[in-house]
Amino acid sequence: MKITSKTTHILVVDDDPIAAETLRHALSYFGYSTAVAADGVEALRYVRTGKYRMVISDVEMPHMNGIDLCREIRRRNSCDYTYVILLTGRCDTESVVEGLDAGADDYIAKPFSPSEMLMRIRAGERLLLQESRELMIFALAKLADSRDNETGSHLERIREYCRLLCVELSTWPKFQETIDGIYIQSIYETSPLHDIGKVGIPDRILLKPGKLTAEEFAVMTQHAKIGGDTLRSVVDAHPESTVLHMAYEIAMTHHERWDGTGYPNGLAGETIPLCGRIVAVADVYDALTSERVYKPAFSHDKAVEVIKEGSGSHFDPDMVTAFLKLEDEFAKIKENLNDALETEDSEFLPLLRTPSTPSWALQIN
Repeated sequence: MKITSKTTHILVVDDDPIAAETLRHALSYFGYSTAVAADGVEALRYVRTGKYRMVISDVEMPHMNGIDLCREIRRRNSCDYTYVILLTGRCDTESVVEGLDAGADDYIAKPFSPSEMLMRIRAGERLLLQESRELMIFALAKLADSRDNETGSHLERIREYCRLLCVELSTWPKFQETIDGIYIQSIYETSPLHDIGKVGIPDRILLKPGKLTAEEFAVMTQHAKIGGDTLRSVVDAHPESTVLHMAYEIAMTHHERWDGTGYPNGLAGETIPLCGRIVAVADVYDALTSERVYKPAFSHDKAVEVIKEGSGSHFDPDMVTAFLKLEDEFAKIKENLNDALETEDSEFLPLLRTPSTPSWALQIN
């Protein structure tokens, strides 16, 4: 009788039919759907179907052994990550290093207990779930971005800029207690959701190529609150999720300004969540250096000057200091993930075409 029903499909690879069937039976008992391959060559045919995201393979096999199978899986770089557990009777350091170097995620010495195998599988499932969550978040962000004809790599650049800033800030004593590996991964995942509230802005305003009126701009600014409120409702249903909470904070506060003149809530200084202050710099830099139907892309140097002038007014001075230290890295990311043409992404840019343009932005030509 199965203990539970699982959605993870596991491929067992072993040239010993008795060993393979024993493992398959144990996995079936734990509720997993399984298939069996007799060697690495046959296993690759299963892996190519995309159905089996976890592979448990013996090392010693004819035709293609477990080490070579692992290398081949990693070489092919399929869309979804494949979690690989290698089984072997050899537990010396050299063998373990060889397996891990080939790209194995885990290494289990024979004989092993079914309970140990189950724990290793669950660890792999957590990693695969993490990847699936990232893909879902990014797909949702892309869907929202498509409403204003975003065709470029804006979201990809935003998350790279944010990660770059966070890695730098994590070395500062002031932020060491806040910005750790989990924080960096979370902002990388959730920063693409910063403008998800645009789904609630009418097309006549969101897609307008010319200058926005004051009334239209007021409607446009509502996207921050729409996005924040939407994500907050999800947070309320899942208060334990720190990732969702960060997504909410970013959507709601990435247009707040250090001096309190931003929107939607007029927050100032450190009352603005740190993640919002980080995304603000990343978003504005990308907006300035990207081409639009109504403006050319500003040079990297001009964008740097704008952000530098906004320190202490638009931006947290610490974020600007970190940005200036990393400006060459920002330029490299922009070059590597550049677009031929984007239409509109950051809500900062409509500021350049409204009556309420700040004085420091008016200096941009």
